[in-house]
Amino acid sequence: MTTIRPRRLRATPALRAAARETRLHPRELVLPLFVREGIDAPRPIASMPGVQQHSLDGLRRVLVQAADAGIGGVMIFGVPERKDASGSGADDPDGILNVASRVAVAEVGDALVVQTDLCLDEFTDHGHCGVLDDRGVVDNDATLARYEAMALAQAEAGSALLGLSGMMDGQVAAVRAALDRAGFTGTALLAYSAKYASAFYGPFREAVGSSLRGDRLTYQLDPGNGREGVREAVLDVEEGADVVMVKPAGGYLDVLRRVADVVPVPVWAYQVSGEYSMLEAAAANGWIARERAVLESLTSIRRAGAESILTYYALEAAAWLD
Repeated sequence: MTTIRPRRLRATPALRAAARETRLHPRELVLPLFVREGIDAPRPIASMPGVQQHSLDGLRRVLVQAADAGIGGVMIFGVPERKDASGSGADDPDGILNVASRVAVAEVGDALVVQTDLCLDEFTDHGHCGVLDDRGVVDNDATLARYEAMALAQAEAGSALLGLSGMMDGQVAAVRAALDRAGFTGTALLAYSAKYASAFYGPFREAVGSSLRGDRLTYQLDPGNGREGVREAVLDVEEGADVVMVKPAGGYLDVLRRVADVVPVPVWAYQVSGEYSMLEAAAANGWIARERAVLESLTSIRRAGAESILTYYALEAAAWLD
């Protein structure tokens, strides 16, 4: 009987490269960026070593770096000085997110896909992703009206892809209809369809100066539910989503694979703040080889079905892959 020897294709770097099933490319990486109102120098985020809140001038510099690195795009989050119950700064044309969007479009709009986070949590004084009713509960349908206003403001600012991350029922349909009525038929929608109520968002709360009171268990998905994540993605496609998202990435590779197997649109994933911070902490202690571990983690997300990955490693990984 002939001995089967799969190791033959692992014998040299050239053979391993020739047989590789999943490859990473800089164009498949999207860099999340935090732009803070009222600062004139970068502010380090303690829980995310190497990641900063940017001023508008600092944003311009990192946008040029991102374009030069050949990555696919940037996702912009705004960090305002003032917040209120309705998150009024979110749809203010002079609010930090919309100003930053105009800066990004002017600077690199031809080279990168400029994307903006469409959610209220950074702008509300209670820190929730929607407006609250008189019982202190997130009002789904009242929130949709706020999302429509945000979408129009972001489209006016030139954002090419709006990241609907609030997990309100019907948000994709509402935003798509509002954009189409206003003539923004070419503005694309990225639905954070399978966004789980995860403990791995912890460092992000520092990054955006979150003032969250309570939790988001009534609108983000239960980590034990895989089928529900697939259902949400299918619903968002039916409502008009151009791209769907699974978030977090690393702990939900099974959901990512299942979503990628059933939807006809691109599927993306977000390697979230807690995933980044754990890798950084382990590398800082010498417990893992940092570059290898980062690239392995990104490759696993691609292998599971993500066609693009939001990751704080986008610039570094692009340089390693060059």
